[in-house]
Amino acid sequence: MRYENNGQGYLRKNLAGEAAEYTSFVPASLASVVPVELSEETVRLLSACSRKLGELEGMLRFVPNASMYLAMYVRKEALLSAQIEGTQCTFDDILDPENTELIKRNVADVVSYIKATEYAVERMQELPLCMRLLKEVHSQLLADTRGAEKSPGQVRSSQNWIGPNGCGLRDAAFIPPNVEDMNEALSDLEKFINDAADVDPVVKASLVHYQFETVHPFLDGNGRLGRLLVTLSLMNDGALSAAVFYPSYQLKLRRKEYYERLMAVREEGEYAQWVGFFCECLLSSAQDAIGSLERLVDLHAKNTSLINESLGRSVANGQRLLELLESNPIVDVSYIANKLDTARTTASNLVSDFVELGILVQRDKEKQRYRTFLYEEYLSILRQGSDPL
Repeated sequence: MRYENNGQGYLRKNLAGEAAEYTSFVPASLASVVPVELSEETVRLLSACSRKLGELEGMLRFVPNASMYLAMYVRKEALLSAQIEGTQCTFDDILDPENTELIKRNVADVVSYIKATEYAVERMQELPLCMRLLKEVHSQLLADTRGAEKSPGQVRSSQNWIGPNGCGLRDAAFIPPNVEDMNEALSDLEKFINDAADVDPVVKASLVHYQFETVHPFLDGNGRLGRLLVTLSLMNDGALSAAVFYPSYQLKLRRKEYYERLMAVREEGEYAQWVGFFCECLLSSAQDAIGSLERLVDLHAKNTSLINESLGRSVANGQRLLELLESNPIVDVSYIANKLDTARTTASNLVSDFVELGILVQRDKEKQRYRTFLYEEYLSILRQGSDPL
């Protein structure tokens, strides 16, 4: 890597002898970096970002079925974060009850991210945001995935590196701290997370994410856990009460710049530019989440009225089905009958009513048996920006 000393850390030579020697990066403690001198534009973005996060929080307090929408946002964030690292699946894949075992293996990273997020949010009620918690979350993150053999829940005990597939240590684009320096950096990071109360929560989340990705403390899953850490840091500092949006949205859309900005901090100490970029991404992601939430609420109101006006004696079951669809927008008749604890004939009639009203759409219209139905308008709102790269 290129290196221009601007207070971002230093390079350490490791091992001896021409064949074995390599240079790892030791990041500066974040306590020595703050306060970051921000441009007027970044300060404006920071203020706008804080307002939007507050607006999103406020909306969720008055939205019907907010918990269901939040569950979908967690799924979207999981998908977007995994797609940054090349996972090739769609929003429908992670919701589809007809997925084959092969597809399930391909979405395992996403499913584990969802479980890890839920675990982290619950565990933070008992533990501070610390390395113990992150190790536990990492264990959840790698469970049942292709990284399950790479020491889930354990920080690395050997040197790792970042670069093209198949590259060796000498050809790496970036070499994180050696194990000893890594442990010291993690101790500093944990202290910063819990002691730097005077740092703006969004600035803090940006720095914490950068530092975690730079230290790269695990053999696998650093990117996904580092992006989850953005949400956890904002929650830890009271900027969010829950995982209410998907911060990876813009990081995915601007993936090349995202990686370049991280490297620019390591190589040139460009903390201010990184914070500005991070604020842009968080602001756009929050705006998108608010827009999605508004459309979801409008859709709920429209279909609630439609059911009340059209279904006569079946109104109660119709409203129960609508609620079911907001947590499971891809269904079949058997699933509905089971979840609503009703006869298959009743479930089939409800599906027919919903198809006639335009709420449900049959996925494969040529199929006569084992038909699957989509809550298409709902899915189309949540799919935005979620196509694989």
